[in-house]
Amino acid sequence: MIGDAVLDGLRVVEGSAFVAAPSGGMALAQLGAEVVRFDRIGGGIDYGRWPLTAEGRSLYWAGLNKGKKSVAVNLRDPAAQELLSELIGAAGTFLTNFPAQGWMAPERLTARRADLVMVAITGNRDGTTAVDYTVNAAVGFPMVTGPADLDGPVNSVLPAWDLLCGQTAAVGILAAERRRLLTGDGSVMMLALSDVALAATAALGYVAEVQVNGAIRPRGGNDLYGAFGVELSTADERRLYAVGISGRQWASLLEATGSEAAVAGIASARGLDFTDEGDRYEARHEIKAVMQDWAGARSFAEAAERLDALGVCWGPYQTFAELVENDPRCSPAAGLFREVDQSGIGPYLVPGSPLAFAPGPGTGTDALGDAATAPVLGQHTDEVLAGWLGLSAREIGRLHDAGVVAGGS
Repeated sequence: MIGDAVLDGLRVVEGSAFVAAPSGGMALAQLGAEVVRFDRIGGGIDYGRWPLTAEGRSLYWAGLNKGKKSVAVNLRDPAAQELLSELIGAAGTFLTNFPAQGWMAPERLTARRADLVMVAITGNRDGTTAVDYTVNAAVGFPMVTGPADLDGPVNSVLPAWDLLCGQTAAVGILAAERRRLLTGDGSVMMLALSDVALAATAALGYVAEVQVNGAIRPRGGNDLYGAFGVELSTADERRLYAVGISGRQWASLLEATGSEAAVAGIASARGLDFTDEGDRYEARHEIKAVMQDWAGARSFAEAAERLDALGVCWGPYQTFAELVENDPRCSPAAGLFREVDQSGIGPYLVPGSPLAFAPGPGTGTDALGDAATAPVLGQHTDEVLAGWLGLSAREIGRLHDAGVVAGGS
């Protein structure tokens, strides 16, 4: 029976490692799908990835597998491959970034279930290897990241393309599920990480800027290209970032910093119209100097109070420690996080789905708001084999004895 959670009743098998596929599967799990991740016995390539606890448990792995079930198998054993093929057929939906070949080849899986929904993530469209950091290097962003006077690339520590790829995979699965619901047809989708990055780069105008304007985007440090964003330092050496993109944001920032007259003088002297965000960008250095005088004469608390009072769009620069310790959005009272007791790690804050469904019949808001723990490796092996494939306890016992599968560890 379908429950309250939006995706309750959707079953997904996930064969994955690292970020892209696991983050897509987690997004579905947090919305109520039953997502079963399979790994080799002892853990896959990402099972021990940093950061680790003092006992060697991966906080990374726990963070990307919340709300899933775990099956541990000997992936080299044909009997295990047969079991996983049966599980994929029983679920009807498969998400993977393992090579879609051999027993995982689409033609072999669709021979078992013609209406299979499958997303296979690759590095490049031609099937060659790539990861977020090589893709990011190739699409150009490291050449515009970092201080304006820097010579050389600056990589991002955020695997943005992996995360975007994971969400694209989740959207693809939901689109294909709808198609299957309406037509009965399955879908096999190949999703290249580099295609995700290239599509986003083009959508943001970087490709057309070269082709149409013949221009190469300059490195701009913390400036907001084509608009106005300003980094300010307060008297107690705290930093913040304020933005004036819309007319309202711009007006509130001027008022909060008491900069109206001085900024109007800059506009007049340079013959610019600061109702145009491009003109604000052209004069960003002069404008920043005026606003920095205001910020430098105040403590961070005083500046924050004034900016909030005038409705300025701004945020503090803060470390991860400051985020956890001081930011009220990390409090369970704010709604996103709950403190959970993760097996092998202990209690810490874990987010639920960032999608906030409005209250109402069938929205499943309570279920969606719950933060879940990650499974212990192999924790659900017996449960899934019995529940999905109908195997008896004796049959499952034989599989354990033969080393085909393993339980929780």
